[in-house]
Amino acid sequence: MIERKDLEERELATLSPYACRAAESRGRRHPEPEHPYRTAFQRDRDRVIHCTAFRRLQYKTQVFVNHEGDYYRTRLTHTMEAAQIARTIARALGANEDLTEAITLAHDLGHTPFGHAGQDALDALLRAVRPDEPPRRFEHNRQSLRIVDYLERRYGAYPGLNLSYEVREAIAKHSRSSAREAAFPESADAAEPHGAGIDLGGFPTLEAQIADVSDALAYDHHDLDDG
Repeated sequence: MIERKDLEERELATLSPYACRAAESRGRRHPEPEHPYRTAFQRDRDRVIHCTAFRRLQYKTQVFVNHEGDYYRTRLTHTMEAAQIARTIARALGANEDLTEAITLAHDLGHTPFGHAGQDALDALLRAVRPDEPPRRFEHNRQSLRIVDYLERRYGAYPGLNLSYEVREAIAKHSRSSAREAAFPESADAAEPHGAGIDLGGFPTLEAQIADVSDALAYDHHDLDDG
């Protein structure tokens, strides 16, 4: 049997100098023993696939609403197509394919039904609830991080999925800088300051950038196809 340490040694020997390696991960918010034959990023991928938020993507709109036809993309099929593109790019560039896949599978967990129109509607409602207080925002990247850090309930010892820092950073930095500033403003809730310990400065990892490009490639092409 190939053990985790063998996989980590293979990454150290074969991946690009710019790639993230599981053995060099910045770890998890809640320490836990490593798995005997899966790397940290493989565990992240599996945790995302098995979480309830991932299954809910099948009823969330990409362009056309779910009941309009069986052949239109949903947020779930979009995520699968984006992950396929991301794996191919990561393999070609010598990036960490497991990390890239985990990031891409998680990138839309917090997205609303009805696409960006749903996001804008929730954002407007939050702004109107308490107009005299600092503005509260709804942005799907922030919601994705909230889901994996707090809202999923899979383990008794801690809330959330306890994903690695690298996946969580990629979720927070999934959008371009202007969108990140809107998602994680200076007035963010005290309970969730700046994405719960994530450094939002600078560019994310190579794997996160691959996921971002793959997301755009997927929706640009399949939205035309659906249209």
